Amino acid sequence: MARPEKIAEVEAITERMQAAQSMILTDYTGCTVEQMTIFREKCRANAVECRVVKNRLARIAADKSELGVMSDHLKGPTAIVFGLESQVDAAKIVAEFVKENEQMQIKGGMLDGEFLDVNEVVALSKTPSMDELIAKMMGSINSPASGLVGTINGVAGKLCRAIDAVAKQKAETAA
Repeated sequence: MARPEKIAEVEAITERMQAAQSMILTDYTGCTVEQMTIFREKCRANAVECRVVKNRLARIAADKSELGVMSDHLKGPTAIVFGLESQVDAAKIVAEFVKENEQMQIKGGMLDGEFLDVNEVVALSKTPSMDELIAKMMGSINSPASGLVGTINGVAGKLCRAIDAVAKQKAETAA
């Protein structure tokens, strides 16, 4: 690569590192082109970006982004998966893909400036996404209101049935 191209690539990687909410480092050795294409499609479908990077350029970008701790793990074939909209999505996609395709390995990840080892990345992948947490919270908030409505409807229903029974009884005695 010519020097201006390398500078542009470092800048692009640096921008992604600074914009990403999380990053997962993977070793894709042994993955076929078809497998990587499927992986990238899954990434794109979830607003996650996968970039195969030159380690030297990624180290420079990591230093510029003040993520120097990541540099020690940039060895061998490396793809960086950037979670741009969620801290969890990148880890979920990578962990799911690694289960299905043993060739890809997780090297580690970055979250809030801290390096995550493989076990921490897997644990992060099991964390519910923001949408799931919001749905659970809304369900928890809605639950007492639903119970109250059910109770009120039950009492009103009993009152209506009692009035109806009294009305039928009075109609029978009047006839």
